[in-house]
Amino acid sequence: MIKVCKFGGTSMADGITMLRVRKIVESDASRRYVVVSAPGKRFSGDVKVTDLLYETYDNIARRGETGASFEKICERFRGIVSELGLPMDIDGLLEETGKEMLAERSAAFCASRGEYLSGRIMAELLSVPFIDARDVVKFGADGRLNGPKTYSLLAAALKGKRRAVVAGFYGSDEAGKVVTFSRGGSDISGAIVARAAGAGLYENWTDVSGFLACDPRIVDDPVQINTISYKELRELSYMGANVLHSESIFPVREADIPIRIRNTFRPEDEGTEIVPTSRYTYSGKRVTGIAGKKDFTVIFLEKSLMNAEIGFTYKVLEVFLKHNVSFEHIPTGIDTMSFVIDGSELGGALDDICEEIREAVHPDSLRVIREIALIAVVGHGMARSVGTSARLFEAIARAGVNVRMIDQGSSEINIIVGVDNDCYERTIKAVYEEFFA
Repeated sequence: MIKVCKFGGTSMADGITMLRVRKIVESDASRRYVVVSAPGKRFSGDVKVTDLLYETYDNIARRGETGASFEKICERFRGIVSELGLPMDIDGLLEETGKEMLAERSAAFCASRGEYLSGRIMAELLSVPFIDARDVVKFGADGRLNGPKTYSLLAAALKGKRRAVVAGFYGSDEAGKVVTFSRGGSDISGAIVARAAGAGLYENWTDVSGFLACDPRIVDDPVQINTISYKELRELSYMGANVLHSESIFPVREADIPIRIRNTFRPEDEGTEIVPTSRYTYSGKRVTGIAGKKDFTVIFLEKSLMNAEIGFTYKVLEVFLKHNVSFEHIPTGIDTMSFVIDGSELGGALDDICEEIREAVHPDSLRVIREIALIAVVGHGMARSVGTSARLFEAIARAGVNVRMIDQGSSEINIIVGVDNDCYERTIKAVYEEFFA
């Protein structure tokens, strides 16, 4: 079986952690291909290399020079190479990188150099070939990943190599210019490599030993999730469980490749396995996990005979489209409809959006409810267990919390409740105690 291993920023933070990575990779012959992130924080208050690279781009754009932030990056990589005792010409590589950044004058190119340099160093440490993602990860003119071309190029680049290192987070467009995924996108790169390699397992190595059933900042010592399906992962990641980039599952999901979350600093821990839903075995637990987010805004519409008005929803959605605002949920009644929007999406457009909705559909009433938190309770066991909803709402009621909104997905593996922001933590604790204590 081929395993593809992606190592996050904490695993690349310094030479000591990179030595841990080498030990992990070399301890298992099936760990064939390694995808790396840029160096992350070494300690509280430290700065991620990617953040320094964005600062470097700002310096280039404003003053035409890489500035002090790039020198900090150079010091960081020189220190890593020194700690590892590698004979590579890091000064020459950094000088070349600085010149390329000045020539490209691109935010994406600058941001990508953290993964590029990490990859070069890790390849040297493992004594294996380095594959530049710019050559094998391709984006179309629309900015989306060109999957067929990428998988073909990657498969060809990996063929015949016992091991190799691939830089995460970036690729290139049709003109050869560097394009990056969103922040955290090295998870996506790892999944892409796993699919191209025909891997039997994608290992995502980070600084935690897998998914927890709840946010440990809210609930003390929540239980760990041993196995979770792709569908459950998608729901929890979308609602704020941030162990794994929510978009990263799609390349491996399409190929039915399982993922295992592992801890670089506790490699003996089994971690959490994420399996294709078709292979998921019911664990006997109603609820797999709980996650949530604060600061949503709800636009509530009411109009008599709304259901008989052809194009009502379409007209409202046109307003959101005009303002480039996406919505999260649309709970509905026979004469009511609510649009739940992440507050950060709205900017200063809320008043304009409301006025244009009034002009478009002439509702009997329109109300705005701010500072709403959404909490998702997720699990395959919910659909097959009688009384799950009753237990959920009884627990929330005992906590003295008023539910402002209810939404259940058609897959029946999640129930989402909306509560006031200031009731968020109390609700999470109450639901966790009901299903896990």
